[in-house]
Amino acid sequence: MFEDSWYSFVPDYQHQRTPSRTQHAGHRRKESLLQQPNGTADRTDTPEPLPALFDDRELVDSPPEPTLARRAKSYSDFYDVVRVQLSGQGAKKKRKQRRSGRSWEALAVPDSVTSRLPVEEDGHDDELEKALLRASQQEYLLYHDELAMTERHLGTLVDDANSALKILESLCQSFRAVDEQTSSFQAQCDGLLTEQKRLQTLAEGVGSDLQYYTYLGSATRRLNAPGAGRLVDGSAFIEMVTTLDSCIEFMTEHPSYRDAEPYLARYQSLLAKALHLLEVGFNNHLNKVSAEISRQIAATQSESARHALAYGRFEEMVFESYSLIPNVQAVVARAYDEHGDAYSTPNAHVYANTANALFHSYWAARERDLKPIIQHDLDVFKAEASESIESAARNFVKQSFERSYNEASMFGKMFAIEPHYSTHPKSAFVALKSHQRSLLTGTNVTPISSNLQPVLQSSDLQTICNLVGWITNEYLLPDYDEDETPSVGRCRELAARLLAEHLWAFTDAFFEAEIVKSITKAVVPPEALRIGPITNGDVASNAFPPVKRALELLVMFDQSMPKERCQRNSPVVFKILQQSIASLQRAEARLRSSPPPNKASNDIPTDPDLFLIKNLLMLKNELLTLEIGDIHSAAGPAVQTAAAATSLQHFSQIWDTLRPATLLGGLWSSFGTLSGYIPGSSLWSSSSSSSSLPTPAAAAGGGGLEVQDASEQLDGLLRQGIVAFTRRWAAVVVEARAAPGRGGSGGGGGGSGKMGGRNWVRAERELDEMLARAFGGQPEVVEKLKEAIRIAAEGMGRGGGTGGA
Repeated sequence: MFEDSWYSFVPDYQHQRTPSRTQHAGHRRKESLLQQPNGTADRTDTPEPLPALFDDRELVDSPPEPTLARRAKSYSDFYDVVRVQLSGQGAKKKRKQRRSGRSWEALAVPDSVTSRLPVEEDGHDDELEKALLRASQQEYLLYHDELAMTERHLGTLVDDANSALKILESLCQSFRAVDEQTSSFQAQCDGLLTEQKRLQTLAEGVGSDLQYYTYLGSATRRLNAPGAGRLVDGSAFIEMVTTLDSCIEFMTEHPSYRDAEPYLARYQSLLAKALHLLEVGFNNHLNKVSAEISRQIAATQSESARHALAYGRFEEMVFESYSLIPNVQAVVARAYDEHGDAYSTPNAHVYANTANALFHSYWAARERDLKPIIQHDLDVFKAEASESIESAARNFVKQSFERSYNEASMFGKMFAIEPHYSTHPKSAFVALKSHQRSLLTGTNVTPISSNLQPVLQSSDLQTICNLVGWITNEYLLPDYDEDETPSVGRCRELAARLLAEHLWAFTDAFFEAEIVKSITKAVVPPEALRIGPITNGDVASNAFPPVKRALELLVMFDQSMPKERCQRNSPVVFKILQQSIASLQRAEARLRSSPPPNKASNDIPTDPDLFLIKNLLMLKNELLTLEIGDIHSAAGPAVQTAAAATSLQHFSQIWDTLRPATLLGGLWSSFGTLSGYIPGSSLWSSSSSSSSLPTPAAAAGGGGLEVQDASEQLDGLLRQGIVAFTRRWAAVVVEARAAPGRGGSGGGGGGSGKMGGRNWVRAERELDEMLARAFGGQPEVVEKLKEAIRIAAEGMGRGGGTGGA
């Protein structure tokens, strides 16, 4: 509260005793204590000598009095001055000591003298006592004064604070009274502020909504002005289109607003007019550029110069406009995204129609410009096709893919989109694909097919398969890394679409026509029903001609198509197998109905079952070699269910005819290891159900049920043929063993057993010749068939009968 300097005004008490030291500094002789007082005045001064004694003691104990030393006149005189000073101090000390001793001796008064001295009165001086008390308590009194002063200050502060609190309390009461008096006024003010904010918000909303009404006049004046066509080449055009779009969207979202419907109609009309102006401006610009480019292309014969004019110069002239192309790109971007997918905004269909019209105009201009180049390429292709159709077709495909990539790149620069493959009806890909033109685009591959098919129509099936296989191996099968160039990706997409949309169907039609020509309606002479000897080690050399052609067609189809297309559910493979099986069944029926050969001739008759086994084994082996699985037709679910049920019904009957099952299963499972055309163990696998196949006789009569899996049908026929062949020859073996005289040298005419005019030796020789002719070069097959016949004969022998031939 107070600074330290405030307490320093009280002088130090101990400094007051300094004058007492020099009170008796003189050298006078003190009065003797034995002297009697000679008056009342002397009697009052008797107590004074005691303080003098204390003064003398203090003089003895205190340092010497300061004296002024003589100043030395020179350096040599300095020692003299010091010596005199020291000697003077010593004498003074001795003198003081002697005098002090004499003073104590003077006080030693004898008791006799003391008894005769008068008794001093005990005088009490209150003032002196107070002075002494003050002198002894001077320091504490100072602190007491300080504390008193501090207390007074603190009391003053407390009083001030109390007065301030009283003032504040009075102010609070005043404010409270004012607040109570002005509460209603404050409520009214708050209500006014709330109403002001509401009105302000309402005014802002009205102003914001009003702009959608006020823009009608401005847009109408701008679009109906005489020079409105120049707007499409300015940067303000897209801003106007954006504002019109916002106005249309606002009127659509607020149909309850006043005059919303007529304003909506007028805004839509203005938007359509603005987009129409853009179309007209874009067409005029393209026509101007196209006229110049077409004239220059027609004037030159150099292919490199034409290419430079059609792409480099065209791009340079088209993009010379100020803001026309950016406005076109902005309008297209309101209809489609960068991948060509359509937007679902309210006005997206309006922009989509405009974008499609712009696309149409662009391709029409490009077609006019590139017409001389396209015609020249077609003339070259036709000229090369007269020499080699396959080579000319390959060059034409490569050239078409390159031009399609260039056109797609130019289209992407023009409209800032790259349409990807899509089947959505509103996508840009479908819109561009619908423009059927002779010009190749990034989405239209129809011109390639339309130019290839007329030339390929006059060629053979092998040429078509070679071309389709080359496209597949060149563009679809190679595995490219992730860093493939855009041109490679574009060619891969074009090749896939060209094959899937055009060439595969075209090739399938050729295959079906060839199947009908060479298998279904093939003319089979009688000599073709015989199994001739194998020539040049080719197991297919003595096959049935329709079957041999079927094998060739299977190989051609497999080499020209991807594995995914020919492994399962291929209609071509299904028809090849179906028609081959039907042709074999017809041939088998002819063999069974034909009369036996003349005994006089040495011709070996053709066994119908062996004929069927031979050709079916070749078909089955070819399917396994080409890794072709189950081949289903496009039958409905009801037909497939019926076929499966019938297959389960015939499966137990087929299996029962192959007793004993374990021996036959182990026997035929070894066929998979043969190096020729014997199929694998799936032929006799119990896991695969047999098809509902008619017997050969029923098939000949035409009463069979058509199944939907050609592979199962083939397996079922093969099982039936093998069972019929082994059973029939097993019956011959059993009959020969039961006849008397088997194995004799010929004996008498009636002694030898007759087996239909032939003995066992001739029958065994006939069987060997028949198997050797059918399966020449395949001794394993011959041995397995003989072993199967022997096993069947043993079973018949144990059963006690032939079992029927």
